[in-house]
Amino acid sequence: MGARPLTHLSLRNRELFYLGVVGILTGLGFASVYIARQAAVSWGSLSYALFFFALYLAAHVVARATVPNADPYLLPMAGLLTAVGVTEIYRLGPDDAFKQGLWIVIGVALFALTLYGLRRDYRVLESYKYLFGLGAIALLFLPRLPGLGTTVNGARLWVHVGGLQFQPGELAKISLVVFLAAYLREKREVLAQGRLKDLGPLLLIWGGTMLVLVTTNDMGSGRLYFGIFVAML
Repeated sequence: MGARPLTHLSLRNRELFYLGVVGILTGLGFASVYIARQAAVSWGSLSYALFFFALYLAAHVVARATVPNADPYLLPMAGLLTAVGVTEIYRLGPDDAFKQGLWIVIGVALFALTLYGLRRDYRVLESYKYLFGLGAIALLFLPRLPGLGTTVNGARLWVHVGGLQFQPGELAKISLVVFLAAYLREKREVLAQGRLKDLGPLLLIWGGTMLVLVTTNDMGSGRLYFGIFVAML
């Protein structure tokens, strides 16, 4: 008899199963990197993987309590992409991997707070869709401000605030996705008619983000934002 398909599992149990797979892959990744560096397996290196799995397990618990009917694949995919990135950074330098781990903790914490805050009705974000759209443009423009932005590898993407350095474009991606999701859902019927008054706000926000990306000499992010736009559309 063959194994029963995972479709018999509930959405959250399916999510938990795939997170377990991601945790195993993460452990193997860290172990292989440590073996390549030290020719031995260290429980200290595997502690990174255990901490990573515990972190996403906490995110799963929050999702189970707040959004029981959410897509079961998004969180495992996010975990897998994060695991790949952390493993690569760990290969280059364990200290840098620890710093990246702190940002993952912050990201998961914000994820949990967002789900908890919007647990009753996440569609309340639709009321602020234009603010999210304009906010995406503003965030992308921040590195252009004198004394605030810095150029790294030919692209002006980073912002320095005191001792903190970050890329506001990462937050701009989320803002743009929220705007596109809200606007496309609200206008899903009239957009098929191709009227300029309906397409105008959509093209204006997206065009503004692309214009800022061109001026910052960041064609990689430009392609990413174009892909987001086409996928959402």
